[in-house]
Amino acid sequence: MRNDVLLPFVVEQLKAGHTATLPLRGRSMRPFLEDERDKALLQIVDKYEEGDAVLAEINKGHFVLHRIIKIEGTNVTLRGDGNLANEYCQLADLRAKAIGFYRKGRNTLDSCDGRKWRIYSWWWTRLYPIRRYLLFTLHPHIPQFLKPTHKSH
Repeated sequence: MRNDVLLPFVVEQLKAGHTATLPLRGRSMRPFLEDERDKALLQIVDKYEEGDAVLAEINKGHFVLHRIIKIEGTNVTLRGDGNLANEYCQLADLRAKAIGFYRKGRNTLDSCDGRKWRIYSWWWTRLYPIRRYLLFTLHPHIPQFLKPTHKSH
């Protein structure tokens, strides 16, 4: 099911007082969270803080699960842990907070209040100036222009 269909339904369930476990799609929260491997446990909270991983609707029907980098008044700056660029929204566009993650196929929750997540978050956010190099090292790729081409003669 497409995110623009599924996520508004998930948000309605969250507003009704439920939590939601959402399979993660995309690579924006690498290296800790992986596409189609991990899941986020989401809950609506009264207050959001810098460092929180949140579900935000940055454009109508376009949702991201990224970390809050800065809150200035009602303006929010977001960045995925695997991203180099920022995204922006308003406090009113924050739909839920990730309170934990199910990683690597485990049924045990890694809580966002837990020691592992706090240590990871502290280090990873401070490594932003060199993140592009770390991401390349952790998840190497071959740029298109370096791939061998197969030409027929």
